[in-house]
Amino acid sequence: MSSQTRVLGACPHDCPDTCALVTTVQDGVAVKLQGNEAHRHTAGVLCTKVSRYIERNDHPERLVQPLKRSGPKGSGRFEPVSWDAALNDIAARLNAIKSNNSEKIVPYSYAGTMGLVQGESMDRRFFHKLGASLLDRTICSTAGGEALGFTLGGKVGMRTEFFAESKLILIWGSNSIASNLHFWRHAQAAKRAGARLVCIDPRKTETADKCDEHVALLPGTDGALALALMHELIVNDWLDHDYIERYTIGWSQLRERALQWPPSRAAEVCGVPEAQIVSLARAYGTTKPAAIRLNYGMQRVRGGGNAARAVACLPALVGAWRDRAGGLLLSSSGLFPVDRAALQRPDLLAGRQPRTINMSTIGDALLDTANPVEAVIVYNSNPVAVAPESGKVVAGFAREDLFTVVLEQFQTDTADYADYVLPATTQLEHWDIHFSYGHTDVMLNRPAVAPRGEARSNTWVFSELARRMGFDEPCFSDDDETLCRTAFPAEAVDFGELEANGFATLKLPDAPYAEGDFPTPSGRCEFFSSRLAAMGQDGLPDHVPNYEVQGSSSEFPLAMISPPARNFLNSSFVNVRSLRSIEGEPLLEINEADASARGIADGSTVRVFNQRGEYRCRAEVSRRARPGVVHGLGIWWRKLGLDGTNVNQLTSQRLTDIGRGPTFYDCLVEVESVAETAVPK
Repeated sequence: MSSQTRVLGACPHDCPDTCALVTTVQDGVAVKLQGNEAHRHTAGVLCTKVSRYIERNDHPERLVQPLKRSGPKGSGRFEPVSWDAALNDIAARLNAIKSNNSEKIVPYSYAGTMGLVQGESMDRRFFHKLGASLLDRTICSTAGGEALGFTLGGKVGMRTEFFAESKLILIWGSNSIASNLHFWRHAQAAKRAGARLVCIDPRKTETADKCDEHVALLPGTDGALALALMHELIVNDWLDHDYIERYTIGWSQLRERALQWPPSRAAEVCGVPEAQIVSLARAYGTTKPAAIRLNYGMQRVRGGGNAARAVACLPALVGAWRDRAGGLLLSSSGLFPVDRAALQRPDLLAGRQPRTINMSTIGDALLDTANPVEAVIVYNSNPVAVAPESGKVVAGFAREDLFTVVLEQFQTDTADYADYVLPATTQLEHWDIHFSYGHTDVMLNRPAVAPRGEARSNTWVFSELARRMGFDEPCFSDDDETLCRTAFPAEAVDFGELEANGFATLKLPDAPYAEGDFPTPSGRCEFFSSRLAAMGQDGLPDHVPNYEVQGSSSEFPLAMISPPARNFLNSSFVNVRSLRSIEGEPLLEINEADASARGIADGSTVRVFNQRGEYRCRAEVSRRARPGVVHGLGIWWRKLGLDGTNVNQLTSQRLTDIGRGPTFYDCLVEVESVAETAVPK
């Protein structure tokens, strides 16, 4: 007689919600996946994407055995091979490179899983012992994250559940309905209680549709808007002078900077009405408690770090931190006491200081003949699809002399360029432990079903490679449950509570910065950062214009941003047929005025191009696009595009002002109508 069991887990994907999962298993097969009703943040609700996770886990195209390349790079032609043969050959190839220069080996990984075990434990130990190049993992959040560090002291802020008590919420650079669903529940509760919701975003998103007001500023102008809000707070004396005096540093300098930004100046830069800026400042200065939900979209431009710093200064000016429902949240990840040294073992470097390669400029790194990369190990990422200026990324991975190993669940664009593809487990098949960047609970994930075919966890692969390369330190024998227990100090997180409930809540004060006590060197909100000044940067936040300012080029007159398609998460879920059928095909949203001027009809095929490349997709004449700005919704796998490319053919490898991050949304293009092209199904 068959029986059912319920297994507690956690969503692994790059989303601030980090939902608690319950998988129902019958006769060894996952038959149902739902949100854990006992977890207050998840409340039994999952997004459309993760609700299809069993479909992804059981996908007929899951990789279930190791593969060795049998055709040219990029052809996607492979033949099956045993694990022993694959790992022995990989270890031998890496050892040969190591004997010459270990730095010619490069790991490439990011948030394909957010788990601390499958994402940043045994892999880091392996590469540290090997002495491989270090990877600067910048591709998503470092501009905003480091900016918060220079202002508030880290990725810290108000608790997400207290947004429900706010009276004014600025949703800044976030399409919360699509990418932060469980925060949106709190925002809706606040709205029902009378709060005003304002969306600040170049795109009229699904979230903007549901807010009381939409500020449709030009990409890369958020810093100018924040400074103009400061200007109005100052001239109207909507300031908490006591909070400023007691708990901030650099007020006189910031005041002088902000007074240079009257709303009229910001209106011209931002492309929004001056009256709207004045009205927004009045609302923010006179409504208590006021809260800001900042997200990472706004920092993917040249001045993204400065813009995030400027926005992060606002709550201290009005004393919003005094109330638990006031302040700001970009990320809560800095509140978690992760023991990364124990997980990653940087001591295995033994004093060596390998070079660091920025993952956002991997295209240039792979084409650098002066300091060549000879091997790349890719896991938890799909750089051929997601990295900027992908024409160069493809050229780099296409090198016949580059030894490439890809750990993957599916044959992605990057896997097509591998010498070996190693089948990876999914979240239903392995142990992991998670922090969150949207709430303050630690999450434990238990395996619910056996791995499909010969799929193996990342930790198993790197442990086996370590053994074959002669790394005999005991840490390479740690199993996944041991690694889960290593991730947090026992006094901070009760592992027994994790085992029983699947989650454990950090013990934190409701309003941690009501009396300052920020985790900065000064203990204050640092309007002026002496640390930035010591690095030769401006100690004050400022508006730093885009590299490619809208209207500055007659050849490429349109600004392009590339926000995620609602039913994809970066390049994950693109191959889940039920979700892809909702998205339909790669789209470019374009305003009616811009489309009309170019003779572009709704539904027609267009060529989007600039000096870096071109990309063909379907045009949607859309009210979501403001004049002068187009939206290339991503991130589609290149092989599913009209011409084997995606939107990152157009983005650049230039970096942000702070944090060395990518500038995906700092991109000028032109668009023209072209002949119809069949879409791959």
